Amino acid sequence: MNNQHTLILQRKYGEQGTNGTIYFQGDTICHTIELPWRNNTKRLSCIPEGRYKLVKRIYSKHGEQIGIPNVLKREGILIHKANDAKGQLQGCIAPVMRLTGEGSGEGSATALARLKALVYSLWDQGVEVFIQIKG
Repeated sequence: MNNQHTLILQRKYGEQGTNGTIYFQGDTICHTIELPWRNNTKRLSCIPEGRYKLVKRIYSKHGEQIGIPNVLKREGILIHKANDAKGQLQGCIAPVMRLTGEGSGEGSATALARLKALVYSLWDQGVEVFIQIKG
């Protein structure tokens, strides 16, 4: 049994925001919105490309979320719902069903539920889950 699975986040960088699509085993799970790339500046930039292990995190504000620890010079990075990167994100990744512009989308709650269902089912099987972020 494979005890590791990797989601692929393929990004497209824009001046106003970063859009992407998350794939798992070749299937599209959802789209994503993030802040634009600003050299990994806290609260102003999306996180650097790379491979990150996903973990379960409990936050007072957002409840139980998918966390992305071990991001260089960053902490508290989550995958949580938002439909506007500039207004609602500080470096986190927000899943969306539809992209509506650079760093903006619709249907974030639905997309997050779909992504969580996948990741949690893998965790329930005792599998480690990673996300590979590519430009």
